[in-house]
Amino acid sequence: MTVVPPAAGEPRRPDGPRNPGDAWVVAPSGEKYWGRFGAAGLLAVDAERGILLQHRVAWSHFGGTWGLPGGALHEGERAIVGAVREAQEEAGVPDGSVRPRFTSVLDLGIWSYTTVIADVVAPFEPVISDPESVALEWVPLDEVDRRPLHPGFERAWPALRELLSVRQVVVVDAANVVGSVPDGWWKDRAGAARRLAERLRGLTLPGGEVELGGDDWFPGVSLVVEGAARGIDAPETEVEDFADLRLGGDVSVVEAEAAGDDAIVREVARQADAGRYVVAVTSDGELQARVASAGAAQVRSSGWLLGLLDGTSR
Repeated sequence: MTVVPPAAGEPRRPDGPRNPGDAWVVAPSGEKYWGRFGAAGLLAVDAERGILLQHRVAWSHFGGTWGLPGGALHEGERAIVGAVREAQEEAGVPDGSVRPRFTSVLDLGIWSYTTVIADVVAPFEPVISDPESVALEWVPLDEVDRRPLHPGFERAWPALRELLSVRQVVVVDAANVVGSVPDGWWKDRAGAARRLAERLRGLTLPGGEVELGGDDWFPGVSLVVEGAARGIDAPETEVEDFADLRLGGDVSVVEAEAAGDDAIVREVARQADAGRYVVAVTSDGELQARVASAGAAQVRSSGWLLGLLDGTSR
């Protein structure tokens, strides 16, 4: 691998010092890839208008093609943050307007590119804010492949298009998860359930764990509570700038009016009937069979969920 600074006419910021990441990585075979520390792009999905595409200026790499707003990552920068930063710099994407749903990573060993697929939660009009764009447009999904696409995006688009239809939700048996750790939860069931809800904000599921393709997924969560845990509020997150990204869907609290198991089965069935990919979490053997019959795509144990939250595997 060789790192080469940009030459005249190649991608760079219009003003200010050049970031160390703004350089080409050259493979031994001669191929060039932009971004010393890798690169990332934002695939913003608007339910009404399609996806946001950038028409690249003629002098840029693969100029004249359409692709995603994105660019080189900074040293030590998370790809998900870098993708949104670049989209803000190139397309004026406002703070808090998108919520990442999943990522897809092309890893070539010497270089990687991360596509961050994000839902638009506050509609906006893109703004050309640097010289790398000729145009920015919302393009309906069925019209994307009619345009001359950047070769990398063109190769990735069919698989990404298929995954755009997937909506994930994790239905959690709160009593079972809380009860699996002997930390004194029985003294304050509501407090224990509230702490679990807080931990579930921004839950990340590795792609290999959910057998969908893609890499990290950021699902919505339905936390089913019963008994003394009823009445807790769902956690909220304020977004102040792009670095405070909300990942995935909200954590919703579902209160069981009577038997908790019945409420969990109903929530799984409701989500499955709505076309969502449901991961049900409980270690209760009988309940596991019931949620599978109700439409859960996967059934996982409480230990599995706690392992993800702790950064370990169980």
